[in-house]
Amino acid sequence: MPVKDVRLAVLIDADNISASYIKPMMLEIARYGNPTIKRIYGDWTKPQLGPWKQVLLDHAISPVQQFGYTSGKNATDSTLIIDAMDILYTESVDGFCLVSSDSDFTRLATRLREAGKIVYGIGEKKTPTPFVAACDRFIFLEILAPKEKKSKNSDPSAKAPAQADVPENADSADLSDQDPKNGSGKAPKDIDEATCELIASSVSDLADEDGWAFLGDVGNLVNKKSPSFDARNYGFSKMSKLMQSLDFLECEYRVNEKNPQVKLIYVRNKEDN
Repeated sequence: MPVKDVRLAVLIDADNISASYIKPMMLEIARYGNPTIKRIYGDWTKPQLGPWKQVLLDHAISPVQQFGYTSGKNATDSTLIIDAMDILYTESVDGFCLVSSDSDFTRLATRLREAGKIVYGIGEKKTPTPFVAACDRFIFLEILAPKEKKSKNSDPSAKAPAQADVPENADSADLSDQDPKNGSGKAPKDIDEATCELIASSVSDLADEDGWAFLGDVGNLVNKKSPSFDARNYGFSKMSKLMQSLDFLECEYRVNEKNPQVKLIYVRNKEDN
């Protein structure tokens, strides 16, 4: 189904997510579908939710008020879960975006997937593993809007690098290509051994008789095995750039017979050659 035809319900836990992430988060969600339902849950009488009130109108997100009935109990989570089930049974969407770093939504994500809906989780890196694993794909907010680290000896009057010249409506996934190796404008992070093994095994699972596998299929399989996998976690703007940086893989570009202007990327484990 084309991305523009995929209807998504975006349900946000305001108690658990900072309003500073809203813009890059909505840009990221637009990559996966059309957010036809956008709701945010919280006790709007609390002063800590004040920053959210300033951005809701700009993004057409409907606030849902939920008072805390008992101290220590989170009534907001229950309201979000009930609404999600109501939306599920109306069959008005194709998938859900659950925006929270709370493991309480693990069972909800599992139930929605059992009903045949795709589930995208969005939260901070502190999100417990069970919730991450329960989603079809989980996107960490830190890679959408990374916080700038200021040097102790930095000149406060100096112009901020790169970020200052980026258009406001730019998608974080396509920002800057100063570094031809990773396309992110910064040095790539070290890729742990477990991730390398995950990629290598996925290539082997999909390889033809000569050991080659289509990069798009490899990316999909890796995401199925590890929902939180994202090339941006390692400083790369695209999966293809990450693959090209791995010493144990070799890449090959092939012409698309249906569209000669489009090149297809295939990868192979060197040890299988």
